[in-house]
Amino acid sequence: MDWDNLRYFLELARSGTLMSAARRLEVDHTTVARRIQSLEKEVGAPLFSRESGGHRLTEAGRRLQPQVEAMESAFQAVESTAPASQEGLSGLVRIGATEGFGTVVLAPQLALFAAQHPKLTIDLLAMPRLVHLSRREADIVISLERPARGPVVVTKLTDYTLRLYASKQYLAAHKPIKTREDLRGHTFISYVDDLLFSKELQYLDELHRPDAFALRSTSVLAQHRAVVAGAGIAVLPAFVAEGDKTLRPVLAGQANFTRTFWMSMPAETKHLMRMQAVWDFLRETAQTQQSTLLPQNAEKADDKADAPQRPPRLRKPTL
Repeated sequence: MDWDNLRYFLELARSGTLMSAARRLEVDHTTVARRIQSLEKEVGAPLFSRESGGHRLTEAGRRLQPQVEAMESAFQAVESTAPASQEGLSGLVRIGATEGFGTVVLAPQLALFAAQHPKLTIDLLAMPRLVHLSRREADIVISLERPARGPVVVTKLTDYTLRLYASKQYLAAHKPIKTREDLRGHTFISYVDDLLFSKELQYLDELHRPDAFALRSTSVLAQHRAVVAGAGIAVLPAFVAEGDKTLRPVLAGQANFTRTFWMSMPAETKHLMRMQAVWDFLRETAQTQQSTLLPQNAEKADDKADAPQRPPRLRKPTL
C-alpha cells in the first residue's frame, strides 16, 4: 500500500476539505482527489462521503484512520533520529493570531526567526476573526479564549493591557475627561457589535455606553488609525497604541483592561520538531515583549514628557 496515498488520506481526514488538505500538502486539490481514489481502490471501499461542507469519513475511513496515525507516528520517530533531521528545521508552520497581536508583535519576530531557518516556511494568519484549529486552518492558534475541548495542547501565552486612548488633537478640542461621567457626549471608535468574534472584545460595556460612534470597524488597526486622525476615543491594546506619541491615555488608571492570549496546537503534532521550535519561540517572544504587552508606568512617563520643564536651580558658588 502506497504510504503517500495514506498520507493524503490522513490530511483530508483531519482538514475535512480537499482545498485545505491540498494547501497543507502544497499540491493541487485534484492531486488529493486522485490519491484518495487510488487508495479507495486499494482498500476496496469508499473512505469518504462527499457533503456540502466537505468530506466526512465513512465507517471504513474511521477504522483506517487510527492505523494510519500509528504509522505516521512511527515514521516521524524514525525521521527525527535520521542524520537529515539534524540539518535544521524544515516544512510549513501556519500560525493563526488576532490581527493586532499578529501584526504588531509577532510579524517582526517571526520574520527574523524564519530568516534563521531557510528551510522553514512560516505562514502568519493575522486576522480580525477567530482562526479555527479544529478546521485545520492553522497549526498553532493564539486566541482570546481558552479552547474548551478537543485533543489539543493549550498554554496561557500572556496577559496584555488595553487602555482608553485619544489623540492630543482630540483632547485639546473637547472638554476635559477626569471621571467616567465626563465621557458623556464624547465620540467613540469601536468594534461592530454583531461581528465581534469574541466576548473578550466587549470592553465598552464595562466602562461607558457611548452616545455616538465616529467609526466602528472589525479591524483594531483601523480603529487605531481613526483615533490617530482625531476622530474619537477608543479602547486599544497598549502594544498597538503606547508607542504612538500622538496619542494619550484617557482616565489613566481608571480605564484599564486586562485580557489573555491562549496558545494551542493539536496534540497529534506536538512531537514534530518544527512545531516544538515555533511553539517555544512564541513563548519566548511573549516573555521578551512583556514591557510592551503589560506597560506599567507609561502614563506617568507621558505626563512627565508633556509637563513644562523647570529651569535648573542655581546654587551659590562655594568659596
